[in-house]
Amino acid sequence: MNLLVLGSGGREHALVWKLSKDRRVNNLYCAPGNPGMKEATLVDLDLNDNSDLLIFALSNDIDLTIVGPEQPLVNGIVDEFRANGSLIFGPTAKASALEGSKLFAKELMQKYSIPTAEYRSFNKSAEALDYVNEETVPYVIKASGLAAGKGVIICNSVEDAKEAIESMMIEKIFGDAGNLILIEELMEGEEASILVVTDGENYSILPSAQDHKRVNDGDEGLNTGGMGAYSPAPIVTDDMLRTIESTIIKPTIDAMNSENIPYSGVLYVGIMITSDGPKVVEYNVRFGDPEAQAIIPLIGTEFLDLLLASANGDISSIALSESDKSSTCIVLSSEGYPGSYKKGIEIAGLDGDFSSDLVIFHAGTNKKDSLYFTNGGRVLNIVAIGDTLEESIKGSYAGVRKINFEGMHYRKDIGSKGIAYIRNNLT
Repeated sequence: MNLLVLGSGGREHALVWKLSKDRRVNNLYCAPGNPGMKEATLVDLDLNDNSDLLIFALSNDIDLTIVGPEQPLVNGIVDEFRANGSLIFGPTAKASALEGSKLFAKELMQKYSIPTAEYRSFNKSAEALDYVNEETVPYVIKASGLAAGKGVIICNSVEDAKEAIESMMIEKIFGDAGNLILIEELMEGEEASILVVTDGENYSILPSAQDHKRVNDGDEGLNTGGMGAYSPAPIVTDDMLRTIESTIIKPTIDAMNSENIPYSGVLYVGIMITSDGPKVVEYNVRFGDPEAQAIIPLIGTEFLDLLLASANGDISSIALSESDKSSTCIVLSSEGYPGSYKKGIEIAGLDGDFSSDLVIFHAGTNKKDSLYFTNGGRVLNIVAIGDTLEESIKGSYAGVRKINFEGMHYRKDIGSKGIAYIRNNLT
């Protein structure tokens, strides 16, 4: 079997790593990939060029293409591959609006009574500025379009809100993504990530996770693409998961069908667990990053079967097995991220003696001769598996301590909320 993974980050390395373990895989390609993906053959292709990607898939007898990032999905790569008879995992361009347009997602939730925060939308900065003068803080301001996971700003003052509106709508810090913005109530609670693989009707729920969006410890600083994650999330108890499934997951899939926009692929739902129950923070139409790096090592050998079945339109016969262990992913980032940062800094320690329960997923790295260098904001993902969450956290930080590069930044509190929940509720 020949497989093609699209993308270049830690999420895609996790996918490549997992798929490479399936004995049925003969040729595994990643486009464009990164030099740390020793398990795959890297292909220098533009992710925004659907035609070139399709030509490669057809000429190399690719049996399944797995799309990592959201932009190609929004660009309609699934539609183009399907139209030409090439099997691909992911939602269509129309279905990808769940992530590509926060307004579309909000209107869908409102229409089908899926719990989420109250909101208003604005396409004129003057109207948005007038609105924040009248409303009480805090609230959340979001760019409606794709902003690489960074288009969300929590505002605790009117001044913060005005600055956020002007930066998104006038200064265009997120480009066209900020042409339309949402202003939402700030939901209080604890976040969790729920990912399901679906064929448009049936779905399989993957292990839960909790992401850490802010750049600094204690959830301080700017939003990032994610500084770490752990799985499963103790706050997502069996009872809570059943509630999420009945009030959010199934209603979302059913809603898309009712709109004649069937959704297949992986659906990521960012959840806020509030005192009023779980509510949707956001939808993503692809595996989360870094959630995937924490979740995928816990999934059984049926992973490829699940992806194939989803792409073929029927996952009803696939029973997914999950490990009873825990995993923790810690992101090592460049100094300055999510703002400007230097590239080309040598990374030391990657050839060290690491535990067999630890895996390193590359994200923003480059390679020259036998040496690795930084080549992005999020550089490496250090993932450890343990019998308990506490063990996996310790294992990950033990791995982190063996790696070094100038300006290396990471959060030192990944998993602490999970440990606190266990101590307060499960002991």
